[in-house]
Amino acid sequence: MHFSLGVAHLSPVVSIAAGVLILIMPRLLNYIVAIYLILIGIIGLGIIH
Repeated sequence: MHFSLGVAHLSPVVSIAAGVLILIMPRLLNYIVAIYLILIGIIGLGIIH
């Protein structure tokens, strides 16, 4: 198998990373943003449809 990180995968990876960072350093409403970013990242990677 060959895995290549293309432009199509960049946005979901950035979304997941941003979501995780927000969860680590939370503010009151940032949990909502974090969950949204993580879900968009997972959907973008095709893990869930």
